[in-house]
Amino acid sequence: MLRLIFVCLALAASAASSQDNAEVALVKRIFAVVQPVSIRENREYCGYIGFDRAGILAATIAAPGSIGSCLPDDPLMLAVITASYHTHGAVSPDYFNELPSGEDMEGDESEGIDGYVATPGGRLWYVDTTDMVTSQLCGIGCLPRDARFIDGADGLIAQSYSYRDLVRKLAE
Repeated sequence: MLRLIFVCLALAASAASSQDNAEVALVKRIFAVVQPVSIRENREYCGYIGFDRAGILAATIAAPGSIGSCLPDDPLMLAVITASYHTHGAVSPDYFNELPSGEDMEGDESEGIDGYVATPGGRLWYVDTTDMVTSQLCGIGCLPRDARFIDGADGLIAQSYSYRDLVRKLAE
């Protein structure tokens, strides 16, 4: 079922006029399906976005991870990988999960790709590994969110962070 959903989402996204907009639209559709499962199971889900051999924007099927990490399956269906995506599961007092982590940024950078992160509060973050900056593409509730999420529980969340500022904030 999820495979069929991802194929349909990829075809719909490939019709968008701008490549960046198509990728963001695809990511939002993926998270609309995966985020509620991630929150319910309190585990991360992850995958890749890119182009298949026909040049169509597509995504791999979301792989389940653990409460605090996720390793996606090899993206055999993608000829070119442009980004990773992953969820942060449910609200947890053990994690600062309303922001991408330094490890999230480092992992994408080491693979030479950008990334997208969905938080329990329903935020969508974009990780730009060229500039090592992460920015909110949309705020609280733009994606499905955990009913236990409390706005402000993690303090003030800025619109964007450099890698250095993010690591500093998460160390507070």
